[in-house]
Amino acid sequence: MFESNETCTFNIAPASHGHILTLSCLDKSGIVRALTGFFAAAKLNVLDLQQVSDLVSEKFLVRVHFGPTETESTEHLKGPLDALAADVQLDWYRIRPVTRKLRTLILVSKIGHCLNDLLFRANSGQLPIDIPLIVSNHNEYQGTAGNYGIDSHHLPVNKDTEDEREEAILRLVKENDTKLVVLASYMQVLTSQLCAAMSGKIINIHHPFLPSFKGAKPYHQAYERGVKIIGSTSHIVTADLDEGPIIEQRVARIDHCMSPRMWSRKDSTFRASSGRYGRVDCRGACVPQQD
Repeated sequence: MFESNETCTFNIAPASHGHILTLSCLDKSGIVRALTGFFAAAKLNVLDLQQVSDLVSEKFLVRVHFGPTETESTEHLKGPLDALAADVQLDWYRIRPVTRKLRTLILVSKIGHCLNDLLFRANSGQLPIDIPLIVSNHNEYQGTAGNYGIDSHHLPVNKDTEDEREEAILRLVKENDTKLVVLASYMQVLTSQLCAAMSGKIINIHHPFLPSFKGAKPYHQAYERGVKIIGSTSHIVTADLDEGPIIEQRVARIDHCMSPRMWSRKDSTFRASSGRYGRVDCRGACVPQQD
């Protein structure tokens, strides 16, 4: 029952102490009382609590920031938490230190505004992620990676070697102990095999306002339809192109005087922000992740 692997959660101002507990169970009365009773008995303070009752799945999901603990270890909480899990019939629960940074591999193509924004904010402590490696199908950002002391890896696109390329991505994920992959304007479609292997652990920062204008040249698609609002979307990647659960979206108004190229420039700021402000909601943060 006890799990300690990280969840895919972004916070703009990472907390400096405490732990995060996430859990899921069938929705019923008495869960919050049992949970707060656990924290009171352990003499722990609840610093922040987010909860949702999903009316579709009938699941109750919780994310709790609590503290302080006398040590970084939470082994002493395992017994009481297992008892709580049995009492309210939890599906699962996870616990991790707030200060633990999520090891994140970034995939990028030629457009670099999302990459640069993520690198700057991770380096300045505004995003709780550790970036060990940048992978690209182009060579543009080897210098940028080097400036941040980050390794880079070039994986060129070749239809004849697509299987080898994705095997290399999975190998790099494993070698670098990566828990999350971010597609920061990575203009390649991932195969269903790779999506399945990294299920729930890949986030795409996509230029259009999904679910509209999927796939290639979204600005041109939107321009032809005469839309007046453009935006960007962060979503979980699945085997269905641009169909995964949405995490965050940003929008901007445009008018007929602007060309698709001008839209792209305007939207670049929103696309970067939808990535850095993308915080998985209570349901998303509580999705079980497999190592």
